[in-house]
Amino acid sequence: MRFDVIVVGGGMIGLTTAIVLAESGRRVRVWSRDLVENTTSAVAGGLWWPYRIRPESRIGGWSLHSLDVMTGLAERPDETGVRMVDGTHLGLRMSELGAWAAEVPGLRPAASDELPAGFDIGLRARTPLIDMPVHLRYLRDRLTAAGGGIEVRALATLAQADGAAPTVMNCTGLGARELVPDPDVRPVQGQLVLAENPGVDEWFVAADPHSADTVYALPQPYGLILGGTAREDAWGVVPDPATAEAIVKRCARIDPRLADAKILDHRVGLRPSRSSARIEAERLPGGALCVHNYGHGGAGITVSWGCAQDAVRLMESSREAADT
Repeated sequence: MRFDVIVVGGGMIGLTTAIVLAESGRRVRVWSRDLVENTTSAVAGGLWWPYRIRPESRIGGWSLHSLDVMTGLAERPDETGVRMVDGTHLGLRMSELGAWAAEVPGLRPAASDELPAGFDIGLRARTPLIDMPVHLRYLRDRLTAAGGGIEVRALATLAQADGAAPTVMNCTGLGARELVPDPDVRPVQGQLVLAENPGVDEWFVAADPHSADTVYALPQPYGLILGGTAREDAWGVVPDPATAEAIVKRCARIDPRLADAKILDHRVGLRPSRSSARIEAERLPGGALCVHNYGHGGAGITVSWGCAQDAVRLMESSREAADT
């Protein structure tokens, strides 16, 4: 069968893009180098929050659309893996955020008695927190129900998808560095520690976007995710024991219960950073329309549905322009 669209990349960005396409009636096939459960998205912490992504002018629209979709999915947490969870972003003021912040329901300055020792400012919010393994399975099943499919296939160039469909959606994240090729795509390494939860039921984050070290705790059904790091141009995916120890110590300064929490696992993922997230269209050598949707940094989950919507709109407008 000839497909209408080939989506290259089977992580969060690729799956949401494929779902938007399939649920609008297109015949869609996802080509992914890895199984869904082995993508970078599978090891993400899963908190909705714009982090390390540009351009500022588009973050708000992408994030708010995704927030709306995920809030709806949170009505079925067992099925979708999405829950609405209260938490605190420490050391941050409303004035430091974009205009989008005013449209996030319940986002407000934290009261002094809501802040841990060592912090005098912060923001309180109730946001989606996603169990990524469950959520990725949900997205895969939703795509299948809409008539789409996923095939494990590694490509050396995007031109290899030319001819399989008149449109190719490039949602390859860090892989776009070699596949396009696009040297502007760079890794930002994130290391996590999974611990037994000693009773933490809210998330907390203290993340300076300019620092290589971050602090966060995200309560998931399978344990407490502690983080983290944001190391630019670091390609390693093997957890470093000294880094893991430092992560736990940073988190324990905020919640002392974490100092003795049992460690269950260690994880490393590579965020696909770029000077600006790329949603652009061009023609492949064989004539197929290629719409790029990659470079979302540390906010792929946060902007996924908004970027999928924009990428599909760009595909439609590009095809209409070609037909006139």
